Amino acid sequence: MIKYGEYITPEEYMGLRKMVGWVEFPLEQAEACIEKAYMILCVRDDEKAIGVVRLLWDGGYIAFLSDVIVDPEYQGQGIGRKLVEASIQKLRDGMKPGYKVKLTLNSAKGKEPFYEKFGFKVRPNDDAGPGMDQWLIMNEEGLSDESAGMLC
Repeated sequence: MIKYGEYITPEEYMGLRKMVGWVEFPLEQAEACIEKAYMILCVRDDEKAIGVVRLLWDGGYIAFLSDVIVDPEYQGQGIGRKLVEASIQKLRDGMKPGYKVKLTLNSAKGKEPFYEKFGFKVRPNDDAGPGMDQWLIMNEEGLSDESAGMLC
């Protein structure tokens, strides 16, 4: 039975990231990702975590939709849609009259049409250039600029 809830363990979160081929990082960071999110929503089939979304917002004008992940075996069943809709609603519920919030995300390659259904605009466009990002990696010798091949 599919159910939605606000709890996920760091191990489950990292397991979902690994399942879709995204970068892995220490469980300590995963725990911080969960604890410091404005909203986290986990989807379960019985007890198995099969999806997650994180919404990051500090009450300012920018919010970030992060980690929309659905187990590939469960994709195409509307789970991702429900995760995104719940995130947008949570953000709307937190806004006060007069607030303007730009909700941003980094789409996995090829998933842009999914997000366009919710009103997101592919970049670059007439209003904004392409998004950019950078991975910072701390190894035993210090900060490294190795980033080749890192996904999401």
